Amino acid sequence: MNVGRAFALAWRLGGRIPEPVLRLAATVGADVAWWRRGGGVRQLERNLARLRPDASPRELRRLSRAGMRSYLRYYREAFALSGYSPEQLAARVRVIGGEAVRDRIQAGGTVPVALGHMGNWDLAGAYATVHLGPITTVAERLEPAELFQEFLRFREGLGMRIIPLDGSGGEVFRKLLRVARGGTSLMPLVADRDLTARGVEVDLAGERARVAAGPAAVAITTGEPLVPASIRYERLRGPRRRAAGSPWGILIEFHPPIEVPLHLPREDQLTALTQAWVAVVGGAIARYPQDWHMLQKVFVADLDPARYARSLAQDGGS
Repeated sequence: MNVGRAFALAWRLGGRIPEPVLRLAATVGADVAWWRRGGGVRQLERNLARLRPDASPRELRRLSRAGMRSYLRYYREAFALSGYSPEQLAARVRVIGGEAVRDRIQAGGTVPVALGHMGNWDLAGAYATVHLGPITTVAERLEPAELFQEFLRFREGLGMRIIPLDGSGGEVFRKLLRVARGGTSLMPLVADRDLTARGVEVDLAGERARVAAGPAAVAITTGEPLVPASIRYERLRGPRRRAAGSPWGILIEFHPPIEVPLHLPREDQLTALTQAWVAVVGGAIARYPQDWHMLQKVFVADLDPARYARSLAQDGGS
């Protein structure tokens, strides 16, 4: 099966299929994947167990089922997103703290934002491009290449500027800085997982984890405060539900900005600022773990010790 073509077909047909049918298909698909308990589901449960160490196996299974339904809801919405009307888009998204972000962009600044794999970040991006300001972000290259191209076309079609993440992380960073210095932009960077030599080890919900350095590095280099953000699903009712055409919407919360810790030596600023935003976003993940779509290894305790040691050695032992 050609995965790229399958996704292209899903995006072409998603907006034509009635919402209740898509919703049912996504729920059934999520439950089947959860019941089969493949590697991704098992890793999700290991991650959830670190967030909820007191949970029983039965409670973790219920939580992972809710997590898979949230994850497949994201894909279901992504396939239909290009067909949403402006009214549907506005009704499906609620924002906390957006005024300060919009004011900063309108004043000519760039706002670096750190967030995790929570809720529906594509729906959030589509909303933000209309209601907050132009978006520039980074996307990890996917395999096969056709799949990545489909994701690229999809996100650019929503109005976002996408910088592909390839083997040259330094070049990606330079492109982000050119954007930041060249005009106004909202720069959301999904950063709650990074197993490269450039990752930063931090405390996430009481466990050591490896996350991306990008958001903190952009903030430090530009001198802009870093804004942590979280996204979660919420049930819709009444007029908002009717306007959205869905029982589900998302809440985007822009948390208070974190200033660059200038009192620290520059080599310590990156770790301190990264830990600061992870503490905020990690708190949101712990409160709404069902909307954290992390089916991969992120906690150090789950990593292969020898491979992790080699990664640290490449990074100079930091």
